[in-house]
Amino acid sequence: MQKIVNVISIFSGIVSLSIVGVTGYVFLNRESIVEGVKTEVIKSATEAVSGVLPGLVKSAVPGLPSSTGGVSGVGGFAPF
Repeated sequence: MQKIVNVISIFSGIVSLSIVGVTGYVFLNRESIVEGVKTEVIKSATEAVSGVLPGLVKSAVPGLPSSTGGVSGVGGFAPF
């Protein structure tokens, strides 16, 4: 019976030390963890918006030309 109690005690100590270690790691590195998450969220949002935006513009303005003309030089600006 004593062996079982010793095994449970050792297991409990290992679990306690693991929890303290992980908590300390997260506490000490919380700024870098938050920055990494913010970077990933911004990246995902940018990709989602850039994927949807062309379709929204085409549906909002159906007569929008796909290309424009050349430089005209109107308004006092000479082309280089």
